[in-house]
Amino acid sequence: MDGPLVIGGRTFSSRLLIGTGKFSSPEAMKDALNASGTEMVTVALRRVDLENPGDNILSSVDRDRYILLPNTSGARDADEAVRLARLARAAGCGLFVKLEVTPDPNYLLPDPVETLKAAGVLVREGFVVLPYIPADPILAKRLEEVGTATVMPLGSPIGSNRGLRTRDAIEIIIEMVNIPVVVDAGLGAPSHAAEAMELGADAVLVNTAIAVAGDPAAMARAFKKGVEAGREAFLAGLGGPRKRAEASSPLTGFLR
Repeated sequence: MDGPLVIGGRTFSSRLLIGTGKFSSPEAMKDALNASGTEMVTVALRRVDLENPGDNILSSVDRDRYILLPNTSGARDADEAVRLARLARAAGCGLFVKLEVTPDPNYLLPDPVETLKAAGVLVREGFVVLPYIPADPILAKRLEEVGTATVMPLGSPIGSNRGLRTRDAIEIIIEMVNIPVVVDAGLGAPSHAAEAMELGADAVLVNTAIAVAGDPAAMARAFKKGVEAGREAFLAGLGGPRKRAEASSPLTGFLR
């Protein structure tokens, strides 16, 4: 029996989270969000004019339909991330925050030390924290202990479309933690999303693969189907891999 996805006390029927960067136009983004069936949308705070209610990004996201998940993309340490989260809350963006601390400009890999430090501060201040992290099971457990709502291990570097290069570590994270595991970053095809869900991930977040597609709305629908198929396969129970062949029909000797 499939239970609902619950994050920060909110229940979600969709297990696909969508990012809002790189779309060719606000209209293309709105069409993709609608096609994806998502209920949670992340927005990079550095791209938003928080003092302008008419900002293109914010005004294009229907707040009655989608939970807004501001992210601290661009923060280089814990202090910057906490400052961005507080600014978003003061501007009325709510308590949900996707915590990103990425000091490395080439691979945008998350800093585990600064992420844990910022998460502790934000949780104590009442934020619902969804941290973007390396696929590190011990870090995931530490974040659960400080009270984050999820952990979001990367499949591969942001925007790389390389899929689940961290598959084995994500499998351990799923086994070890008791909060939702949302696979984030690097998912470049609906099959990557299906693979993550087949492992037992609770949800995935996708941006680039949808935003840069020739038809973003069609790609969003394909990711929706990939997520649903992967979840259904996980619940159905996948057969384990075998080294040797095993006949699918019994060899009863009729031909002998």
